[in-house]
Amino acid sequence: MTMRPDPTFYATPRLAMEAPPEKHAYALMLSGDFSQPDGLAVIDVDPASKTCGSIVYTVMMPNRGDEFHHFGWNACSSALSPLTGHAFLERRYLIIPGMRSSRIYVIDTRPDPTQASIHKIIEPEEIFRKTGYSRPHTIHCGPEGIYVSTLGGGGADGTQGPPGIFILDCQTFEVLGRWEIDRGPQDKHYDFWWNLPRDYMVSSEWALPPQFENGIVPEDLLSNKYGHRLHFWDLRARRNVQTIDLGANHQMALEVRPAHDPVKEYGFVGVVVDTTNLEGSIWTWWRQGGSFHCRKTATIPPEPASKDILPPLLQGFEAVPPLVTDIDLSLDDRFLYVSCWGTGEMRQYDVSDPMAPRLAGSVHIGGIARRTKHPGGVDFQGGPQMVEISRDGRRVYWTNSLYSTWDDQFYPRGIPGAMVKANAGANGGLELDPNFFVEFPKGYRSHQIRLEGGDCSTDSFCYPSV
Repeated sequence: MTMRPDPTFYATPRLAMEAPPEKHAYALMLSGDFSQPDGLAVIDVDPASKTCGSIVYTVMMPNRGDEFHHFGWNACSSALSPLTGHAFLERRYLIIPGMRSSRIYVIDTRPDPTQASIHKIIEPEEIFRKTGYSRPHTIHCGPEGIYVSTLGGGGADGTQGPPGIFILDCQTFEVLGRWEIDRGPQDKHYDFWWNLPRDYMVSSEWALPPQFENGIVPEDLLSNKYGHRLHFWDLRARRNVQTIDLGANHQMALEVRPAHDPVKEYGFVGVVVDTTNLEGSIWTWWRQGGSFHCRKTATIPPEPASKDILPPLLQGFEAVPPLVTDIDLSLDDRFLYVSCWGTGEMRQYDVSDPMAPRLAGSVHIGGIARRTKHPGGVDFQGGPQMVEISRDGRRVYWTNSLYSTWDDQFYPRGIPGAMVKANAGANGGLELDPNFFVEFPKGYRSHQIRLEGGDCSTDSFCYPSV
């Protein structure tokens, strides 16, 4: 612990945008067939370095079958909240949940990213005993501690009780307990985030473990049994205050991205697929008159494709749905990036008017039918998946794996791990960097990315930009 706030904590999004550029990125490595332990890759992203675009260090775990998915920091700019008792924490530890094992690893990134090491392992038995939850998924650092969302409840299949959120102590990493006091109608979970000064949280829905662990269940999808609701919460009271159903055909409401400036009371959520027409969609939510509202503000159509180049799952449709599997919002709240994992497209929307997103840029790479090569001439299997934006908004990184069993269903030719970068124009526009292509070790896939010093899906800000 330091005697001053961590210099990578910023009071406002605008101040964070003025931070020095990142020199290292962290990306999860997962063994798709569980034959090797999962790991953490440290990637050089400094253009002035001779090793830029390569993995310069790895931390390998002692167990197999964890299935790393999402991860996050132990502390971020939310520590500067006037309500916090933890202003002098460091952005030092990465919290990595094993979604399949329900085990959590705490990785110390000090004194240098290339000397990162395992600090602590939280075994699943402690999580089960203290929370009744399983399948930890999303990490967010809040003023009071580390929030961890889960996808499963109790029992071997995770369906004995609904999933929810629990809290880790941000210094000892002890499991403290469940966060919810009154969950209302919430019975599935996926992502969550908040507006701290406005004292509300929003959460989304994917599925229960039997609906995703062994692959997508087509019968459940076509009968609209995956998640399709947003839940809004009173943060202090820890209770569900409103639930909005997007419509049962809007299957799998995944990443939620509130505006970074806490003055703005709106945000975005991506919906994977509309079962009536295979579209993907972006929705905008906002608060007005004390209530929350939500509207579909952008749609992305499927692409026709010959049956003989499609995986069995899609052959009957003779089309590729975009499959919106991740979204990310730049710190100035101007550009929303949308990963179309199915069609192999990264879209950039200008959301200066959050109710009327305007397509400002697009690049294609990979894709189920297109199979577009990287501009450096390398094959890119899979499609744009987890996306991360630099604090200044000029660099956009992404990887290509969604989830082991789903990868195998949609991309049966395999998804060797890769990470790419696109350069973003100050006023829009997107161009892939032909000289940046990170290949992961054989047998490994790649998922979420974190940037040294913070990024656009990590930090929560407590003061308005000036």
